[in-house]
Amino acid sequence: MRGSGAGDAEVDLGARLRYVRRLRGLSQRALAKKAGVANSAISLIESNGVNPSVGALKRILDGVPIGLSEFFALTPAAPPKAFYQAEELSEIGRGKVSYRQVGGSLSGRSLQILKERYEPGASSGRVPLTHEGEEGGIILSGRLEVSVDDERRILGPGDAYYFESRRPHRFRCVGPAPCEVVSACTPPSF
Repeated sequence: MRGSGAGDAEVDLGARLRYVRRLRGLSQRALAKKAGVANSAISLIESNGVNPSVGALKRILDGVPIGLSEFFALTPAAPPKAFYQAEELSEIGRGKVSYRQVGGSLSGRSLQILKERYEPGASSGRVPLTHEGEEGGIILSGRLEVSVDDERRILGPGDAYYFESRRPHRFRCVGPAPCEVVSACTPPSF
């Protein structure tokens, strides 16, 4: 049952209610109990199986609690993006080192994925890096010198590294060709 007023097609009442309910940490059952309606009523509204009257919607929103005007003024967050084109990767490096990050803001995320490119002779810096978490990577092309604590290895295409990031570490491109790496670290550290 859908409304027939102008602009009704633009409002997804079910998605909006689900967003507000989850934002407040309420299950369907908890919201139904607070609003004094059947559990199935919340489910039907959220699946757009029924379009409640203004009075019924107000009773449900009182259980959140949120007013009608605030409810309709909210813009539900878009679902997290899952796929990225090459041109959508965010550049967070500079100079002779490129770090192209998958995803924009990593706020609330626990994993950072990078496509790294080191020009010949470029490095992560003279001072070894240390931070909490773990990191790993696979060399796609070129040669990368990876130093972890007192160990140092030169890795080529197909070779990989994986270590606890609190161990002092450093990266440097060796050889005449750029080095490309796909890496991941948790938690995000750049």
